[in-house]
Amino acid sequence: MSILQSTDKKALRKAITTTLRELSQSDIQLQSRAITKKVLSLPAFQQCKTVSCYLSMPAAEVQTTSLILNVLGDSGKTLFVPSIASCDGSMDFVRVYTEEDYRSFPSGLWGIPEPTPEWSSKKRQSVFDADCDNLDLILVPGVAFDRSLSRLGHGKGYYDRFITSYSSSTGRSKPLLVALALEQQLLEHGQVPMFDHDWKMDMIIAPDRVITAPQA
Repeated sequence: MSILQSTDKKALRKAITTTLRELSQSDIQLQSRAITKKVLSLPAFQQCKTVSCYLSMPAAEVQTTSLILNVLGDSGKTLFVPSIASCDGSMDFVRVYTEEDYRSFPSGLWGIPEPTPEWSSKKRQSVFDADCDNLDLILVPGVAFDRSLSRLGHGKGYYDRFITSYSSSTGRSKPLLVALALEQQLLEHGQVPMFDHDWKMDMIIAPDRVITAPQA
C-alpha cells in the first residue's frame, strides 16, 4: 500500500466517523430497526445454522442487540461473536450460549460488550475448534461501504485477517459476508479504496435497500 493510498483511507475514515458521531441515538435506532427487519427476512439468514454477529458500540454504528437476541432465541441457530486476543491482537469468534450469557458480558473498549473466556466453568467454543460446524454467515461492521461491496474498517485489519485465516483452514469454506450499514456509511461505487488483502462483502444491508453482487 502506498503512502497516498493509506492517507486516502485515513481521511475517509476520519470524515465518516465525524458524520456518524453527529447522528442522534434515535436516528441510529430507527435505521437499526429497519436493517434488523431486512436481515431477518433474508433467505440466507433464515437458512443459516451458524452465524456470527458483532457486538455493537453504544453509538455510531448499526445496533445489533435485537439481532443477537433473535439468534439466541432460535433453537436452529448457533451464535458466535468476536473476541480479540490481548496477547497478539488476533480475532476469534466464540460461542454465546444464552441471553443470560450475553447480558452478563462486561463492557470493554469503546463500550463494546466483551465475551468472557468461559461460560458455566467451561472454555467457550471457538469457530476454529474441530467439533464446530462451519460458520455460515458473518454480520460485519465497518466505518464505510460502497455500492461495489467494498468495506472500510476501523484500520486494525481484524476481519480481513480472520476471513483469510478461516477460509484457508482445512475443510472450511468462506462464510457469507453481510455488512450492516447506516445510510451515512453507504457511498457510491469505487469510493472506498481496496487493496489485495481487503475482502469485499457479499451483501450490504442498509435501511432502505439490500445490495448484492451482480449475477454472472
